[in-house]
Amino acid sequence: MSSLLRGEEMCLAQLFLQSGSAYDCISELGELGLVEFRDLNPSVTAFQRKHVNEIKKCEEMERILGYLLREVKKADISLPERDVNPVAPLPKHVMAIMEQLQRLEVELGEVTRNKEKLQRNLLELTEYTHMLRITRKFVQRTAEVSVSLYMFSCLVKIEAFERMLWRVCKGYTILSYAEVEEYLENPDTGEPTKCVVFLISYWGDQIGQKVKKICDCYHCHVYPYPSSNEERNDVVEGLRTRIQDLHTVLNRTEDYLRQVLIKASESVYTWVIQVKKMKAIYYILNLCSFDVTNKCLIAEVWCPVNDIPTLRRALEEGSRKSGATVPSFVNRIPTSDTPPTLIKTNKFTSGFQNIVDAYGVGSYREVNPAPFTIITFPFLFAVMFGDLGHGVIMAVFAAWMVLCENNRKLKNTRNEIWNTFFEGRYIILMMGLFSIYTGLIYNDCFSKSLNIFGSGWSVKAMGWTKEQWENNRFLTLDPNVTGVFKGPYPLGIDPIWNLASNRLTFLNSYKMKMSVILGIIHMSFGVILSTYNYLHFRKKYNLYLVFLPELLFLLCLFGYLVFMILYKWLAFSAKDSRHAPSILIHFINMFLMQGDGLQPLYPGQTGLQIFLVVIAVLSVPVLLLGKPVYLYWLHNGSHRLGLYRGYERVRRNSEEELYLMRAHDMEEGSSHSDLSSSGENPTEELLHQAIHTIEYCLGCVSNTASYLRLWALSLAHAQLSEVLWAMVMRVGLRMDSTLGVLFLVPVFGLFAVLTVSILLVMEGLSAFLHALRLHWVEFQNKFYGGTGVKFCPFAFSLLPSSFEHDGLL
Repeated sequence: MSSLLRGEEMCLAQLFLQSGSAYDCISELGELGLVEFRDLNPSVTAFQRKHVNEIKKCEEMERILGYLLREVKKADISLPERDVNPVAPLPKHVMAIMEQLQRLEVELGEVTRNKEKLQRNLLELTEYTHMLRITRKFVQRTAEVSVSLYMFSCLVKIEAFERMLWRVCKGYTILSYAEVEEYLENPDTGEPTKCVVFLISYWGDQIGQKVKKICDCYHCHVYPYPSSNEERNDVVEGLRTRIQDLHTVLNRTEDYLRQVLIKASESVYTWVIQVKKMKAIYYILNLCSFDVTNKCLIAEVWCPVNDIPTLRRALEEGSRKSGATVPSFVNRIPTSDTPPTLIKTNKFTSGFQNIVDAYGVGSYREVNPAPFTIITFPFLFAVMFGDLGHGVIMAVFAAWMVLCENNRKLKNTRNEIWNTFFEGRYIILMMGLFSIYTGLIYNDCFSKSLNIFGSGWSVKAMGWTKEQWENNRFLTLDPNVTGVFKGPYPLGIDPIWNLASNRLTFLNSYKMKMSVILGIIHMSFGVILSTYNYLHFRKKYNLYLVFLPELLFLLCLFGYLVFMILYKWLAFSAKDSRHAPSILIHFINMFLMQGDGLQPLYPGQTGLQIFLVVIAVLSVPVLLLGKPVYLYWLHNGSHRLGLYRGYERVRRNSEEELYLMRAHDMEEGSSHSDLSSSGENPTEELLHQAIHTIEYCLGCVSNTASYLRLWALSLAHAQLSEVLWAMVMRVGLRMDSTLGVLFLVPVFGLFAVLTVSILLVMEGLSAFLHALRLHWVEFQNKFYGGTGVKFCPFAFSLLPSSFEHDGLL
């Protein structure tokens, strides 16, 4: 939990890798994913680094693997299960893999070219056969045509071709054509195409040359035509025999090609993983630098402090595998650089952490909002989305995704919308469960109330007569009459409010005040969380000069508003509710220092309100000037007294000792950025604090009003649900005939579709975005900076693959 709350403690370490064991050590670190490497050669271009040739070989192997995967996918051959995780191959085995891939590429290329050549020959013979069959209609048995041209073409615009012949040849041609009934496969695209047979009769060699040029432009295939029927029959018989032979050879070629691809598919995934790991290792080796003897590689890495022993064991394992006589080792070094932020998550917390990271990656070791977001985010969503029925549907859908989370078809789909839902399955599950809870509190299930415990209101106690029942459309229940109101409903809102004509007025007041209370509690909690940052980073002066004024300003004004709401609920009963004063009027008069003519909410109200306003007003200058003045005084006083956390009092016999002491403070969380910046430019610090003060004071007002979206969206969702029930389901339920049962089936289907599409998807997305805004703007800006850099470990499992992006894996 401490890692999720504040992130892992990081350190900068130096790896000393022997040249012979560097490859194996990097491979071990890639399998574990513990460290993030720093580039020690920033001034060297990518083409000037040592292992650029090895990376080019890996890219060449990736090209061949891409070709193999495309051919395997084209042949519709399924790849084996991806449970294998081979280690990176040794450098001495790289040439063997390279030769195997090149040999397979050459073999596949030859077989593929032979197959394409056979297919083109088969297509030509098929076209020739169709041409001979169709052109029997064009030529009479006794006719003698001296100059004719027979063609087979896949033209689409026949009129354009005929018009071109007429214009160019000036009418000295006779064109006859007919479409082939069958669709023939286009060898270039592989798609079925409609083809046409032409017979062109012409006179003169010049006209013939023009006709042939036009045919070439339209990509027509020209075939000779036999001069007699006997010769034609012989040609047809010969074509039939050759087509049968080509089919036999083509089938054998396809079988052999499929065997080669099946054999390649068994190892192609292993090769992809090995090449990806190998390329990543050489890329990391290019980030390292050599020592003065050129026998040892030096690398700098960011690593969690708790994982240093695991890092040492990984280096020892890599040295043992390579057989190195001198082991590689790690040395922790001090640094003044800000480490990256690492927050370890699991499949449940990762979704909520992504919500926080979308706002900004947390600064190193600052409080992480994600643990609190796990509860507050789905709760605020459910306040706006509260419906028992809708919450059950959402929870069941999310539970199904959670139970099937190991299903490869669900995880590896390329549908981005589905991937978004699937990655957030635990968020949806929590939102559904909290919506069930708020639905019980609102007593709302598909806009209907559930009378589980029995209503606390009784109609019999009013003693109404039959004439009163018949003559009055609306009757008022008086809770002051004995026996009318027996007591509050045990869980949530009493179901009788679903029948009341003033239901919307009651819910308006209830949900609006509830939204203000939740908002003030949420913002106050965010301000309180800032104390953890101040204490951890050793800025205790911020507790008195920032935290205390902020909390006093918020609670003296808006915390007092919450107090008035709760006091009015508790102090005024049904008997004297008509004389209860307006909270809004009292809150406005609190700032105007008025209210003598109004009925007080409680004795001594005016004096307390004046005191709270004075405290809130006085906290503003403290928040504005307190921190800049203190830092300015502290900086000038520290130079006069020689105090800088005691460092200037130390006799500087060793600069390294002073450096290590400062680095230790850095790792412990101490930061002197405020002190140094105030000394260098106090005006800048004053300006920064002035902006913060104005933003906070105005933000308290605007943020409190922003939480009223909880009230607005909750009412909107309830009203949409009620409208959908009244306009769809009620129509089907009111039909009491036999056809009404059959009519109810499509009505229920329409109701289900509209419920899922409008109330679940659209309204759910709207509530999700509003809950997101409340966390980013109203909650996190009270304590969360979000200006850090995310820790990106070197891990083979996290490396992207171009084949997966292209859909080949």
